[in-house]
Amino acid sequence: MGVQGWTYLFVGLSFGLYLAIAWFGRVRDTRGFYVAGQGVPAAANGMATAADWMSAASFISMAGLISMMGYSGGVYLMGWTGGYVLLALLLAPYLRKFGKFTVPDFIGDRYVSDVARIAAVVCAVFVSFVYVAGQMRGVGVVFSRFLEVDINVGVMIGMAIVFVYATLGGMKGITWTQVAQYWVLITAFLIPAIAISIKLTGQPLPQIGMGSELTTGADAGTTLLDKLDQIHTDLGFAAYTAPFTSSSWSKLNVLLTTVALMVGTAGLPHVIVRFYTVKNVRSARHSAFWALFFIALLYLTAPATAAFARYYMIDSLQGKTERDLPSWFHSWEQTGLILWLDDGDGVLRYSAGDDNELFRSRGLDRQELTAIEADHQRWLSGSGGSDGRTALRQRGLAGPDRDIIVLATPEMAELSAWIIALIAAGGLAAALSTASGLLLVVSSSVAHDLYYRVINPAATESQRLLIGRSTIGLAVVIAGIFGIYPPGFVAEVVAFAFGLAAASFFPAIVLGIFSRRVGTVPAVSGMILGILFTATYIVGNRFFGMPAWCFGISAQGIGTVGMLLNFAVTLALTPFCAPPPPEVQRLIERIREPEPAGPAVMIETAPEH
Repeated sequence: MGVQGWTYLFVGLSFGLYLAIAWFGRVRDTRGFYVAGQGVPAAANGMATAADWMSAASFISMAGLISMMGYSGGVYLMGWTGGYVLLALLLAPYLRKFGKFTVPDFIGDRYVSDVARIAAVVCAVFVSFVYVAGQMRGVGVVFSRFLEVDINVGVMIGMAIVFVYATLGGMKGITWTQVAQYWVLITAFLIPAIAISIKLTGQPLPQIGMGSELTTGADAGTTLLDKLDQIHTDLGFAAYTAPFTSSSWSKLNVLLTTVALMVGTAGLPHVIVRFYTVKNVRSARHSAFWALFFIALLYLTAPATAAFARYYMIDSLQGKTERDLPSWFHSWEQTGLILWLDDGDGVLRYSAGDDNELFRSRGLDRQELTAIEADHQRWLSGSGGSDGRTALRQRGLAGPDRDIIVLATPEMAELSAWIIALIAAGGLAAALSTASGLLLVVSSSVAHDLYYRVINPAATESQRLLIGRSTIGLAVVIAGIFGIYPPGFVAEVVAFAFGLAAASFFPAIVLGIFSRRVGTVPAVSGMILGILFTATYIVGNRFFGMPAWCFGISAQGIGTVGMLLNFAVTLALTPFCAPPPPEVQRLIERIREPEPAGPAVMIETAPEH
């Protein structure tokens, strides 16, 4: 059976499993819909949290970034991993002890203000839609290659699957679906990495194989990383392991991006809500440990996968003629995520400063690409036309798309067809698991925090469920539009979401837990300023040609500056504004008290308003 046959089998079985879990886990009350009835075991919640958090950015794009960027790509690895530790130790237990369903619920009750609640709802919906754009793009990338359908058709298939199991089961169905998705994605990520490590170095552990000697070919006896450094310097690039070699990834940008990713993780509403689904605070702490363990299995393997991919990509392409290009190149060329325009000598040279480069055509429709290729052919033949590579560079399309690296690596290594297909199922599991969690955040923010807590406090259970499910339907459509017209590659879009979360939620949550003095006006002012500054900088820099005027800080790292502005405004206004009511101050003291021996007891939270 070929790759496509295996892909239909694995994807069909996994999708069938997800839909079956959603059907058997369907709910009829809001407690089950939003927090899974608060009865999920700690280990299972750890798996679900890992699947929810390890999105398409982690599975598809992170290793691709490390592969293309070398040392600098480690910023994503450090930021996301450190951020989860920060969340698990600093915020999650206190938020769980507070006892509310959602982050806007916490913000609204802690700051005793519907204005604060609405501001938090707006931030949650905005962050979630930016984040979900990356997931739907990941779905489209996988479908376009492995099922050989148009990328837009792939996005719509993903939309339909998410809609069914998110609306049927709510958080309860999503939780158990994410447990299944975790095992699909981690199996799909580890098996190719182990197989390639054995093939290249004889080492079954990819982490050891990355630093071991190659055992086959002309490079046998040379360590993989030394060989990569040599290849890079021979081709005119900086060494693969050399730090801070790019002006866009200076020490300042690496530091600020890492911080933005860390505190953004701690402010992501779809991750925080997972700690409300367990029985008590002690279970929340245990599930945080399990989630970190399950996350580490992928994150400690990603650098090795990146190194393997970089070695295979350059080795299989450099110096090849069009007739000699490997089959994996031709397969992925059909998706428009990698292509080659010849400079006339018929030989592909993947090197710095060479006019003969690889490009991607994502963002161009077929008609535009055909016109560029025809114009390039006229230029080659000397009958007019223009160099098509210039047109692609002007659109920012130089270099192969980073989102294909992990998905294409098994094909580069010429692994078995079933392994190539397995990674497609894993990529879909990673994207869909996070997309469903994000869509539920949008639903709960609108149905619970806005409709029930502000607009219609007398709403019945059935009315709230209807609003929640209808909101998911609308959110799925919007998410699909983002997937069809993505604002960037997967990890880049996700990094923007983390920056927005860092600039809006993180200061409000931290000060809400650890300061009795901060009141409504300072907190809301800080949130609004933080997210407006960060969003304006990102949009202006990425889409309207605005220079990086803030000390050269990149769009990925500007969330740290937004967070600092949020903290500064909130703390500066606090002495001049009223403190929270006495009952809220007492509540803040109580959620920070050590747990008594024996069974954990849920404390009474602030009254609903």
